[in-house]
Amino acid sequence: MQSVPGGTRRPGLRTNLPVQHKDLISSIMTADPDTVDVGDTLSRVRRLMAEKRFHHVPVVDGRRLVGLLSATDMMRLSISAYGADAKTVDAMLDAQFSIQQVMTTGLFTVHKEQTVHHAADKLRGGEFHCLPVVNDESDLEGIVTSTDLIQYLFDLGSS
Repeated sequence: MQSVPGGTRRPGLRTNLPVQHKDLISSIMTADPDTVDVGDTLSRVRRLMAEKRFHHVPVVDGRRLVGLLSATDMMRLSISAYGADAKTVDAMLDAQFSIQQVMTTGLFTVHKEQTVHHAADKLRGGEFHCLPVVNDESDLEGIVTSTDLIQYLFDLGSS
């Protein structure tokens, strides 16, 4: 939404930013992102997210994308262990849940040869905040987040 005179905000107003409709998603994605294997433990996911400050971790079986875990997914599980130390939380997570039970499947993905504009169109609804980037065999090639798109737009405005 854009600001308009008088301080009110209205949806649907657009500016004339020089969006490059032909820029490929591969130009802004994080290539070869950190992943977890479908057989890993949730404690490994929790530690990876905490150490690297990720909000999304793709779940793979080999190189094939099979799901996604988000920080929100992990918070839903950890809230019952509020006040416990990390070791206790990890033990509870691993004893009660598997990655397969928690991960999101049926993901919206983009192909590495699709455009930034296409990815923005998929993300603009706000239902999710990242898109795994795959190749023709559905192997994970990268990940693009709403933050990546914001950086892309900022860079366009700076040039």
